[in-house]
Amino acid sequence: MKLGAFSVSLSVKDINKSKSFYENLGFQAFGGDITQKWLIMKNGSCVIGLFQGMFEKNMLTFNPGWNENAENLNSFTDIRDIQNQLKENGIKLLSEADETSKGPAHFTIEDPDGNTILLDQHR
Repeated sequence: MKLGAFSVSLSVKDINKSKSFYENLGFQAFGGDITQKWLIMKNGSCVIGLFQGMFEKNMLTFNPGWNENAENLNSFTDIRDIQNQLKENGIKLLSEADETSKGPAHFTIEDPDGNTILLDQHR
């Protein structure tokens, strides 16, 4: 199972203050749209997402089909296949991807400690 690029998605109160804080830690804007209150930032191979008002808690995020530079991978496990494998392993899904669809989709799960994990395929 290839989960793809990993990042931490942070629910922030003030996107501009958070952007400035992480810039002081050496992160640079990599993607997103600050006017829409979301921004992807990188420091080397470390990736974080800043999201204001989009979700309640911080999340671990995996992007099947992408590497840490948001470049398409030649080979990856489709999100629907990952979803089915997790179901077979008894993992409860909080939300599900439409198994009849193709291309972009997402689903969420929760680890035993209540941490939300988003699997978000963009291609």
